[in-house]
Amino acid sequence: MFFPRTVYPALKAHLDRPQITVLTGMRRTGKTTLCKQLMADSTISQKLYIDLERIDNRILWSEANYEVIIQAFTQQGLRFDEPVLLVLDEIQLVPNLPSVLKYLYDTYSIKFVVAGSSAYYMKNQFTESLAGRKKVFDVYPLSFGELLQFKGVRATPLDWTGASQFVRSEYERLKGYYEQYIDYGGFPEVVLSDAVDDKKDLIQDILSSYINFDIRTLADIRDPANLYKLIKLLAVRIGTKLDVSKLTSLIGLSRQTVENYLTLLEQSYLIRTLPVLSTSPDREIVKARKLYFLDNGIAATVGDAGSGAKFENAVFNQLLHRGELAYYQLKTGREIDFVLDKTIGIEVKETAAEGDLRNVQSLAQNLALKQTCVVGRHPVRTFDGYVWGGMLR
Repeated sequence: MFFPRTVYPALKAHLDRPQITVLTGMRRTGKTTLCKQLMADSTISQKLYIDLERIDNRILWSEANYEVIIQAFTQQGLRFDEPVLLVLDEIQLVPNLPSVLKYLYDTYSIKFVVAGSSAYYMKNQFTESLAGRKKVFDVYPLSFGELLQFKGVRATPLDWTGASQFVRSEYERLKGYYEQYIDYGGFPEVVLSDAVDDKKDLIQDILSSYINFDIRTLADIRDPANLYKLIKLLAVRIGTKLDVSKLTSLIGLSRQTVENYLTLLEQSYLIRTLPVLSTSPDREIVKARKLYFLDNGIAATVGDAGSGAKFENAVFNQLLHRGELAYYQLKTGREIDFVLDKTIGIEVKETAAEGDLRNVQSLAQNLALKQTCVVGRHPVRTFDGYVWGGMLR
């Protein structure tokens, strides 16, 4: 059964474009399912799915003479004097693939849909070789709204006006699902698994595959244990400013190595760093970036993140695709957790009070923000400007 994803309409629309459709994102976020659905929805009659985890497929696509690839598919019955759809999965496993795709794209009427698990590979290797010939689509773990769809729960996407209208019955209906999202994140397999132990096992397996396959494909990691140690250290620093010197001291590696690891973790979709919004360097923090994980399940499993940090991380992921996201902080320590599109100031509190709203309203004046709110987890008290986290979907 195919569960709709927010990104799918854009992917489907791009099927009609000659450009290469590129899906990238962390392992097991649903890229293969999306690729196969695109095949099913394509109007091109000649189509083929190619899994590059198979050694015979990798050997074929590693041929020095690219015409050999065409000859092999011609022998399988494809005619290249008519349109052909080729879907290639796990493309990071064939290092020379961008050159192959460039040649075949320029020579034949082939629509390519390709998928891989590394933004680093896609956006560095592909950018140079396939400039103007591709469009990249990021595939993330499920949003909370997508989680509800996967669970068969009806819930309408809301704008800020609708989200700020607290309805007790909706809270009672959805709070269990929202707590699952906070604790176990949005990997499709995890969401569709009912048993807690199974969810935890799947998350551990996803993380292990990420380190042992995705990361080792990208870089020469001599000791994966050090990388795992760094990930654990990051998981207890969710929502805090990234202090590379402190991490260097704790992990016992050079500063350059730690910085390289952080870049790798960000470009392979495990973490995301959030920039600060600054208007007056004399009063504000201007350089430090805050750290978040792109899946709550991994963040909660790998480290001992506190309840409030996990909630803030969930809100980060709920806001991430709504627009440009930053944070704001004075040198005195007062801050706004999130600023969306430079217009909305958002404070995150598990149990919110009117004083939290007044604080963000006061700071918002420095940025001339149009709107402010407090996003809460436990609606002990509700007030104008209060948004329950589960309404962000």
